Amino acid sequence: MRIIKEMFEHPDDLYPLLKLKMAAKQAETQIPTEPHWEFCYSMLNKVSRSFALVIQMLGTELRDAVCVFYLVLRALDTVEDDTSLDTMVKIPILMEFHRHIYDTDWKFECGTKEYKILMDQFCHVSTAFLELNDSYQKAIEDITMKMGAGMAKFVFKEVDKIKDYDEYCHYAAGLVGLGLSKLFHASGKEMLFHDSISNSMGLFLQKTNIIRDYLEDINETPKPRIFWPRQIWSKYIDKLENLKHRENSLKAVQCLNEMVTNALLHIEDCLKYMSNLRDPEIFKFGAIPQIMAIGTLTLCYNNVEVFRGVVKLRRGLTAKIIDRTKTMADVYGAFFEFSSILRSKVNMKDPNANTTISRIEAIQRICRKSGTLDKRKSYISGDGPSYVPALIGFAIVILAILYAYLSRLNKISKHVQ
Repeated sequence: MRIIKEMFEHPDDLYPLLKLKMAAKQAETQIPTEPHWEFCYSMLNKVSRSFALVIQMLGTELRDAVCVFYLVLRALDTVEDDTSLDTMVKIPILMEFHRHIYDTDWKFECGTKEYKILMDQFCHVSTAFLELNDSYQKAIEDITMKMGAGMAKFVFKEVDKIKDYDEYCHYAAGLVGLGLSKLFHASGKEMLFHDSISNSMGLFLQKTNIIRDYLEDINETPKPRIFWPRQIWSKYIDKLENLKHRENSLKAVQCLNEMVTNALLHIEDCLKYMSNLRDPEIFKFGAIPQIMAIGTLTLCYNNVEVFRGVVKLRRGLTAKIIDRTKTMADVYGAFFEFSSILRSKVNMKDPNANTTISRIEAIQRICRKSGTLDKRKSYISGDGPSYVPALIGFAIVILAILYAYLSRLNKISKHVQ
């Protein structure tokens, strides 16, 4: 019913969704047939629905390197995320993980569902890793070593100050940005970016995820995962988990808004990074998640539903972002539009309103200065009614209802027989 409702409200989502479905099917046909590569790409689609397709848009050699890089770090993250592991078991694994990627016999029991499968059959990832060229292997090993050491550090260290928050996000995702820059450079397609702006690309995505995933993290068993910095949340509440209680809704939203405002700090670096990418495939790979992040932050801002359940972009809008992000003009346009929507949600009674507006204005100045805002058709706020997509959407809904009705009749017929 949710899909049907979205189709009625946004009928022009249908075509991008169909294109996305076709692109995903096409990507499946390009998966190597060797068992270890088949496992890697199958697992990639299970543990990263949002990144899987954009990774598979890359050229073959770089695609394989980024796929392996992602799975290695996802496996490392699985060890860190498993709150049931004894600390004295977890730390050595984190510290030595960069060595295990060379061992095709190594595996480790932790995680749940698809993450458990990844850890149980990590030999496939190691086998694929060893088939990459040396420059890719060295980049992946270096980042895995640094990330594992950083995660081990935060097993004991709490995210207290904002500087701790930035440090944790550096280890969890900033290093991913550095690693991807190394892989892009190793492919011969991009210059080697400065660490600071590569770091910001990761921090912006990580902070968005931490904000969006508040409820999931705080409800984690056997103990909650706490990533929001005490320096921010202690202004509003005595315990972070109390933000989810309805009687604290006003303070929760104010705290949320300060977290979003903090994340906006990284956008200027991100825009600078993306504007310097030269390869079209790498550009799309870098730009699409960043646009989805600013869109997610816009959706989360001033939204108490972050403390009630999952808040995420509708699938149709995600499909449009993937389909229509081709040039830097698209990036500037999307960031300008989303930041404008965010600006419209700012309540001047919010304690961080002036800071939020100041950061939004800084983003919009960069977008305006690009001189490209009039060269892109909006797909975020809409351009008025479009009757053809509406009719198509209506037809799809009718077909869906008819299909459900016929399926029901078929079941009744079989039951009678």
